[in-house]
Amino acid sequence: MKRRNRKFQKKNVNSLNKLSLFQKNDGKFSKKCPLSIKNAPIIDYKNIGLLRKYITDNGKIISSKISSVSFNKQKKLTKEIKKAKILGLI
Repeated sequence: MKRRNRKFQKKNVNSLNKLSLFQKNDGKFSKKCPLSIKNAPIIDYKNIGLLRKYITDNGKIISSKISSVSFNKQKKLTKEIKKAKILGLI
């Protein structure tokens, strides 16, 4: 009689067991970049109202995953926020 190797047997996998905090979900949801649309505000160190939207209360820059800003605009935004911090505008 052969023994069954139970180590490598698949268990009944429920769809809820597949979910994990570290796995991406199948349904992709992405917002459009708010700074790439038509008539979008210009990213400038003097535009403090715009820059404050992308800064936390502690003065940290909000990540692009949260704010849904595109990669190039996020780099530009970071550069201008740092400029404004150095000049003391923020």
